[in-house]
Amino acid sequence: MVPIHVAAAVIQDDRGQYLCMQRCRSDKPYNSEKWEFPGGKIEDGETGYETLLREIKEEMDWDVFVGRCLGTIEYDYPDFTIQLTAYLCRGGQGEFKLLEHLDYKWLSRQQMDELDWADADRQLLAFIYR
Repeated sequence: MVPIHVAAAVIQDDRGQYLCMQRCRSDKPYNSEKWEFPGGKIEDGETGYETLLREIKEEMDWDVFVGRCLGTIEYDYPDFTIQLTAYLCRGGQGEFKLLEHLDYKWLSRQQMDELDWADADRQLLAFIYR
């Protein structure tokens, strides 16, 4: 199965906490209402950086500063394979809006282990230093 290439923003604030987003309900129980890092599919001709600038603006009406690549994982879901690349990011000015998610939390790295993550996003936690 050809993987879907996705970029994820691991957004850290000045307190060292990370932005965790709760997905909306869906017909796929393995992802419905699970927690994830914001981001989205990398379109043809786009870089991961460009994807995150576009997706965060679309999903949250927020600007983000995209930093270094943390790493890439590949995960096989029942009906597709995802290649997920995480980038360390900082949020821009002002507040974001929940346009595509149910909820959000700012959490320390240790607190993040307690959330019910989408399987691929859970693997990204290993890239974040404790």
